[in-house]
Amino acid sequence: MITIYGIKNCDTMKKAMRWLDEQGIDYRFHDYRKDGIDAGQLRGWERELGWEALLNRRGQLWRKLSQADRDNIDQATAMQLMLDNPGIIKRPLIDTGTQRKLGFDPADYAALFD
Repeated sequence: MITIYGIKNCDTMKKAMRWLDEQGIDYRFHDYRKDGIDAGQLRGWERELGWEALLNRRGQLWRKLSQADRDNIDQATAMQLMLDNPGIIKRPLIDTGTQRKLGFDPADYAALFD
């Protein structure tokens, strides 16, 4: 089963889920805010995708951090931040079971499900 991770009210999430629905692709939605994230799963994503790719530096949660915290972010602090506030993980993150993909681009999704 395909899982799409993110938060419910994100416009990019809505676009990604709409695309999956239009293609008739079944998926399960995992809401970071409601369901949280497992530390082991996050470490696996970090190994595969990199912590810098996972960290959403464009969202509200990032902007709420102090400038000093943003300037001094490193792998360890970023991982803890994502565990404590999973809404700061870039979204959507789609997991096909064999591949993980961050963000939404219709062409990338089409290639992923071809």
